[in-house]
Amino acid sequence: MKILIVDDHVLIRDALRAVLLELHQDSEIIEAAGCGLAMQLVEEHADLDLILLDLNLPDGDGFDSLVELRERYPALAVVVLSASHDRASVVRALELGAAGFIPKSAQRPVMLSALQLVFSGGVYIPPEILAREAETLKTISSTDAVPPVPSSLGLTERQLDVLTLMMQGKSNKAICRVLDLAEPTVKNHVTAIFKALKVTNRTEAVIAANQLRSQLPRLGS
Repeated sequence: MKILIVDDHVLIRDALRAVLLELHQDSEIIEAAGCGLAMQLVEEHADLDLILLDLNLPDGDGFDSLVELRERYPALAVVVLSASHDRASVVRALELGAAGFIPKSAQRPVMLSALQLVFSGGVYIPPEILAREAETLKTISSTDAVPPVPSSLGLTERQLDVLTLMMQGKSNKAICRVLDLAEPTVKNHVTAIFKALKVTNRTEAVIAANQLRSQLPRLGS
């Protein structure tokens, strides 16, 4: 696995390197202190698996770099790191195609879990950002659970189960375990969900589903 860390603080890069090596001891980790060098390294290393991108860089805006990376390298996963993790920044990063948003203030175990989720194909969103949604999200086993999206989208009950777990940040493998389904079956359901929501990736699906849920009437109203 080859990973690029883009951050202008040496101590942050060192800390991230230690976390990444704890997850994958054989990882090849390269570093850049700014946007310019980062873009150069991405061009030189076509086999990159992941970029950890700081939003506040000395030679450019992290959001602009994220947009450029997603346009030029759509298959390359980019996780945003930031000292600021207000809701607006998190939502903007996810809307621009980030595979996750990890606050720099996150404790080591949280950062490890977040990166593990991304490596397994999930999207990490800080729990506090989804706190309001989590309060109203019923478990899939509840008989009176509010559907995550309107029934008019035509998703089956099992596809709604898969979408609910996706909104909780679970990877395909985790969904397989929870629902006792084969991985190809889950992948087929995810494809159907993307089509119904008119999106192309998990991040867009989670955002779209949350937006649709906010338009649904509350229970008892």
